[in-house]
Amino acid sequence: MDFDDLTPAEEQVRRAYSRGETVDFRAAEDEDPADGADWGPQRTIRASVLKALLLSAPQEDGRIAALRLRGARVTGTLNLAYGVIDQPVRLSHCYFEAAPDLYGCRLRQLNLSSSVLPAIRVNNARIDGPLRMTDCRIRGTVRLGGSQIAGALFLDGAELTAADAQLPTLQLHQTVIGLDLWAPRLRVRGEARLNGAEVGGLVSLEGAELSNPGGIALRAQSLGVKADVLARSLHARGKVDLRGARIAGRLDLARSHLSNPGDTALRASSCSIGELWLHRSRPIEGTLHLRRSRIDKLSFEPEVVPGEVLLNNLSYSVLSPHEPAERRLPMLRRDGDGYLPHAHEQLTAAYRRVGDDHGARVVQLAKLRRHRSTLPWYARAWGHLQEATVGYGYRPLLAGAWLLSLLTIGSVAYGLHHPRPLKASEAPHFNPVFYTLDLLLPVISFGQEGAFAPDGWYQTLSYALVIAGWILATTVVAGMTRTISRQ
Repeated sequence: MDFDDLTPAEEQVRRAYSRGETVDFRAAEDEDPADGADWGPQRTIRASVLKALLLSAPQEDGRIAALRLRGARVTGTLNLAYGVIDQPVRLSHCYFEAAPDLYGCRLRQLNLSSSVLPAIRVNNARIDGPLRMTDCRIRGTVRLGGSQIAGALFLDGAELTAADAQLPTLQLHQTVIGLDLWAPRLRVRGEARLNGAEVGGLVSLEGAELSNPGGIALRAQSLGVKADVLARSLHARGKVDLRGARIAGRLDLARSHLSNPGDTALRASSCSIGELWLHRSRPIEGTLHLRRSRIDKLSFEPEVVPGEVLLNNLSYSVLSPHEPAERRLPMLRRDGDGYLPHAHEQLTAAYRRVGDDHGARVVQLAKLRRHRSTLPWYARAWGHLQEATVGYGYRPLLAGAWLLSLLTIGSVAYGLHHPRPLKASEAPHFNPVFYTLDLLLPVISFGQEGAFAPDGWYQTLSYALVIAGWILATTVVAGMTRTISRQ
């Protein structure tokens, strides 16, 4: 390009570029770049001039060239596809009439903070430093897929709106970010896609708004994060899909609002997550899907998940805050897979780890009741009997209460009417208490049962006591076996 054919504004930028100086065309620091379409020639720069400066402009000796421009109106398409730019580029508070194309280019660093763009294409690029898009307003697709950013990616306060509903608004799939993905207060209308992205630091989405009602607000399948995902006060309308994500630290969704009525609100299945925090969040509107995930610590109040929750093969070590088992159990009953022994065992283990044996027993009883509902009628009847007598082995005092009641009934009945001795000369002295114990206890014998023979109604009572004794003994043995195997 002939640098002799430049406007006064472009000549000013050319001279500042060779010296690494900043050109600021702004009339005031608080002016709105969205009004850039009305800016006159005194602050208008052709994109072809910027391209020529970055690719072929000479540098002054002893100076480090850099493009530092603020408050300019950039006309035409800034096409740097496959270019190698060794100088830092800062185009902040600018208004772009056309979408820049930086496909496959290599940059030292890029700063577009507070600029207004119709779209931007930075696919498969390599940036040796940070990429700053703080407070940017972009009305089309942001393409960053497949790029390598050695530093951090800044999207804090950015506002991204899809022009084409068929395309994701923010495309970060397969992107490698060396440091942090810093995007608090990010606002995205449409889908944000981070499938397969790798982040060497943390991801911050605190206070962000992701809106794609009826669709996917955040698609981050197989996302890899070596630190935390901080998404406190996140407001997501649409599905949040983290299937297969690997998050070394915590996924912090405290005080968030996840809304996708009639469908999945949060899917974190087949994930490996250090900690998942949902405490003090608004009730999730939609399904919580955590199947097959491994999470060290789950933190949420029961009222956060009032709808369907899918927990099959979810593994976790700690569940907080500590709540009575009666408040946690309804969550298991809302699982669409029906009876899930693994989910009950995980909840039982969580209560045992904190020494809450009562909570563990309550969960196990609920598990056996749920299992009983899946059995045929005769097995259900036996299950009801086990629960009524010994509480499936978790309430052994019930058996003692039954035995004591039957012993009292038998002792009073046979005390009022002694059964006749079979051999009067050989019969021991009749004792109604030990005679009743002989009938109730199928193994121990006190020599009373074989020496006396009741008749009439008392014989029927003796049969009933024998049958009750066998049933109680069987259920007690079953309960003891379950307790021993549990320990």
